[in-house]
Amino acid sequence: MQVCEILQKLLHRFHWIVPGYIMGGENRSKEKARLRKGISVLVATPGRLLDHLRHTSSFLHANLRWIIFDEADRILELGFGKEIEEILDILGSRQDASVDEEIAESYISEHPRQNVLLSATLNEKVNHLAKISLENPVMIGLDYKKKQPVLSIKDFGSLGSDANYELEHPVKMMSSSNGDFRVPAQLVQRYVKVSCGLRLAVLLSILKDLLERGTSQKIVVFFSTCDAVDFHHSLLSEFKFSPHPQPEEQLRQMFVGCKTLRLHGNMKQDDRRTTFQAFKTEKLALLLSTDVAARGLDFPKVRFIIQYDSPGEATEYVHRVGRTARLGERGDSLLFLQPVEMDYLQDLEKHGISLTEYPLLKVLDSFPLYNEKRHVKKVLSLESHPWVLLLQKALEAFILAEPRMKKLAITTFCSWVRAYAAHRGELKRIFMVKKLHLGHVAKSFALKEQPSLVGKSFQKETKKRKRDEKQKGLSKKRKFSRKTLQQKI
Repeated sequence: MQVCEILQKLLHRFHWIVPGYIMGGENRSKEKARLRKGISVLVATPGRLLDHLRHTSSFLHANLRWIIFDEADRILELGFGKEIEEILDILGSRQDASVDEEIAESYISEHPRQNVLLSATLNEKVNHLAKISLENPVMIGLDYKKKQPVLSIKDFGSLGSDANYELEHPVKMMSSSNGDFRVPAQLVQRYVKVSCGLRLAVLLSILKDLLERGTSQKIVVFFSTCDAVDFHHSLLSEFKFSPHPQPEEQLRQMFVGCKTLRLHGNMKQDDRRTTFQAFKTEKLALLLSTDVAARGLDFPKVRFIIQYDSPGEATEYVHRVGRTARLGERGDSLLFLQPVEMDYLQDLEKHGISLTEYPLLKVLDSFPLYNEKRHVKKVLSLESHPWVLLLQKALEAFILAEPRMKKLAITTFCSWVRAYAAHRGELKRIFMVKKLHLGHVAKSFALKEQPSLVGKSFQKETKKRKRDEKQKGLSKKRKFSRKTLQQKI
C-alpha cells in the first residue's frame, strides 16, 4: 500500500504508466479486474501474487522486465521460500537446472530481465534465493564509492552451506566494509537498565515525559507479542492517575494525553489500514506495535523508538531503529534491558552498535510529588524512588479493580514468557527464562500475584494423574505387603 501510494504520486503526470497492488485480505475479484486492464508496476505479497499467477488467466506477464524482492531475508524468514521458487518458475526467471533451458533463453532473448534483492541487512539467509533468482549478481552496499566486486553465482552456496559462505565472505554480506551495521549518524542510541518488576512504571514515566515535552512528537514502542500490544494499548487508553495521596475522581487525568494506536498481525486488514493512515497523519501520537512495523514502513516525523522487549538478533535491532532518523532528520532510540540481559550490549557492539545510558533518575525526579520532601537525598536507587513506587501501586490497584484488564494481563504474562523462551542461538545464553523471577515478571503487568503458566484444565489433569499414580502406588504396596506376609507365614 505504501509503495503503491508513492508510485501514484511519482507517476501522476505519466498517465501511461499504471501502478497497482495485490495482497492478501483484499477483494480478489477487484484485483482480477485491475490486472485485466493492465498494470505497469505491480506491488504484491508472495502468496496473493502466486494465487493470481495460477488462477487468473487475464494476468499477462510476457513483457516482464524487472522483479524486485524487497526485504528479501524477511520473505524467507516468514516461510515464503517455496512460493518464491514457484513464482520464479512461472515467470521464467529461475536460474536453476530444473527449469527448461529453452524457455529461460527465450525469455532472456526477447525481454532482458533484471532481478533485484533488497534489504538493509543482507545476510546468509538470502543465499538460496540469490542462487535461484540471480545470475552474476553485483553486491551494492553503503560503501558504493568503493569498487564493489562482482559476485559470480558460484559464490552463493545452497541452504546447506550458509555457514561456510558467511565465513568465507563476511564483508560482502554486511552493510559496510568491516562487517558492522550502519545506522544514521543523527540517531542517538541509548539503553535503560530496569529490574523486571519496575519495567511498566518506568515505561509509562518515560512516555509521559516525552509526550509532555513537545506538541509534535511521534513515538513507536515495540513489543514481542500481540497480547502485549493489546494489553498496553488498553492500559494507556484507560488508566487515570493523580500524584495526590487521596485524589478526587475529577482530579484524575489520563496518564498519557495523546492518541494511542496499536498495530500487529492478528488485527483485521481494515483495522491495520486505519492505524497505518492515522499514525501517518497525526502530529502527536503513540504507536504500540510488534515487529510487523519494524521493516519497510515509512512513518514521517517519528522522533523516538522504544524497544520495550528485546529485538533478538542485531539485524532486527537495526530495522526497528530504522523507523526514525530518516532522510537526515534527528531521532532517538531507547532499549529496555534487565540486569540479567546486559550482555546483549556486547552482542550489539560486535556489529559496531554502541549505546549510552539513559538518564532515568533525572527524568523520574522531574515529576511532581505531593507531601514528599524531595531532593533531600541527592542519589536515589530506582527501586526506592517514591514516584515509581506510587505509580506501581496505582497500576496494580487499577488492574485489580478491572476484571477484564486483569484477565488480559494474565494472558499477556503467559504469552510474554513463551516468547522470551523462544530466543534462538547464542541469544539463549543472554535471554534465559531460568534467570527470570516470574513474580517480578507478573509485576511488570501490574499483577500482584504470579499467575500459573498452564491452564486450569491442564492443572486438573495433572492433579488427577498424580492422584491416580498415588493410588496405584498404594495398591502396589498393599499387594507387596500381602505377598511378603504370606511368604513369612
